[in-house]
Amino acid sequence: MTTVDTIALTLVAAALASMPVFALLRRGQPMDADVARRSASVLLGFWVRDWLMWAIGPVERVVIRAGISPDVFNYLGVAFGAAAGWAFAVGELSVGGWMVLFGGLADIFDGRIARARGIANDYGAFMDSTLDRFAEVFAFVGVAWLLSDTRAGAAISLLAISASLLVSYTRARGEAVGVTGAGGVMQRAERLVVLALAGLFDASAASQFGWAPGTLLLYAVTLIAVGALGTAVYRTSAIAGTLKSRT
Repeated sequence: MTTVDTIALTLVAAALASMPVFALLRRGQPMDADVARRSASVLLGFWVRDWLMWAIGPVERVVIRAGISPDVFNYLGVAFGAAAGWAFAVGELSVGGWMVLFGGLADIFDGRIARARGIANDYGAFMDSTLDRFAEVFAFVGVAWLLSDTRAGAAISLLAISASLLVSYTRARGEAVGVTGAGGVMQRAERLVVLALAGLFDASAASQFGWAPGTLLLYAVTLIAVGALGTAVYRTSAIAGTLKSRT
């Protein structure tokens, strides 16, 4: 087991150990407002997301007091996405996993900081959503490069990024016609978590099960592809049904 794998396992263990503490300290208290206003998630339930907001709370408060612009985190998200793509492309899967996780945290911080400071606006919403797509594309380009030694790997990578963009597109088009098209099993947060964990633990899984390097990542990307496509279809159907009922 490499040092990176050991660190990843240690942090996962620490995260799991903090959950009972969170449950005890937050018992009977209202859910985080950002978590409560978002749609339900099959893979990442309200409780898990509420715990994450609690866990990153100390860092968030320091950043807010420091007056750091939300734009900084938008740009950091893109940088981490590009770094993840490079790491995946050259076979540094653990590094890629960390970069995806850091990019996901940057994505969380930008919106929360803007709302906490009362500076949330259309510019910020546009930049957040658009730069998220850049970051995700960069990461998946690296994944596709790594898995392109087989036609199946290349096709699955292409489907994963295409379906991920469709998930975002269906929501954007729905909102443009006055329908909130959220929900589904493979939203952005789920895609980031699945991809990051696969990168972090690919080497451990390969050693444990005798798999070739990249096998766990391939399985994860397949899950993302199928789940994201299903989410895009679900959102399309739900939005179309709502619009049709208005006629």
